[in-house]
Amino acid sequence: MNRLKRSRRVLATVLGLALLSGNVAALQQDAGSLLQRHTELREQLANNQFQRPLVVASSDVSGQLKGEIYAQLEQPFAVVAPRLQSMAQWCDVLILHLNVKSCRPSSVDFVETLRINIGSKSEQPLDEAYPFDFLYQVKSNRPDFLRVRLTAANGPLGTRNYDIELQLVALDEQSSFLRLSYSYRYGLAAKAAMQGYLATIGRNKVGFSIVGNGSDGRPIYQGSTRGVVERNTMRYYLALEVYLGAVSGTAAERQEQRLNDWHSAVERYPLQLHELERDEYLAMKHKEIRLQQDPTADTPLR
Repeated sequence: MNRLKRSRRVLATVLGLALLSGNVAALQQDAGSLLQRHTELREQLANNQFQRPLVVASSDVSGQLKGEIYAQLEQPFAVVAPRLQSMAQWCDVLILHLNVKSCRPSSVDFVETLRINIGSKSEQPLDEAYPFDFLYQVKSNRPDFLRVRLTAANGPLGTRNYDIELQLVALDEQSSFLRLSYSYRYGLAAKAAMQGYLATIGRNKVGFSIVGNGSDGRPIYQGSTRGVVERNTMRYYLALEVYLGAVSGTAAERQEQRLNDWHSAVERYPLQLHELERDEYLAMKHKEIRLQQDPTADTPLR
């Protein structure tokens, strides 16, 4: 694969980090604001194409891609929050995505970072994946509110100012409300690469937002960069969901359950998310996880 094609694929995948939506309020900073957002989204959470309390959208405005996903979880805050507070836990979530080739935590002089390598949807050498170094911060950890933030200054093709954030608030004793957001800025090089991707291997791919109806009454789904980020928004959310759902058995058994559950989850949306057959996905992930867990295998630098 030549460098330009690889750059296009990498950029498309970086959009996949985009747990994104559009036409939504600015970043909420506290429990009260997130609870207010839950109230504002009550109708959308109750009635949507996902047939569950989930809101996904996308935007691409003035050189900035940004977005959010909101979901009501039928799990208590006291159960969910402790499972989303460490770098190792986040790596267990992120590695489920087919484009995440490796995720490793590092702590030096009280600075915590996640080295996340993003690559193609299929198996590839790790040195062909792009390494991101995300600063990891637990910004708030209260009895009813959790906020975790990951930031990276730079990405491929001149992209910059990456910001991934999770917020979680208690709704009642049995449920909680989650907000997952992502944003970054891009320039001319990244824009040209993405246009090339969308004109070739990504031309028939769609997202989840319904932008109209065809003459047969069937929904027309969002395409373009917004479609890319919507697909990947769902992939990352499903990784989070299946991670939280695997609670019994040994560590190895939970890992295997998460991998199988993630593939089953994405296959509920074949139009948007089908890429690999189960055996292909599992074989690839087993190799990637073995490498990720090997302390003697250094992640290549660029």
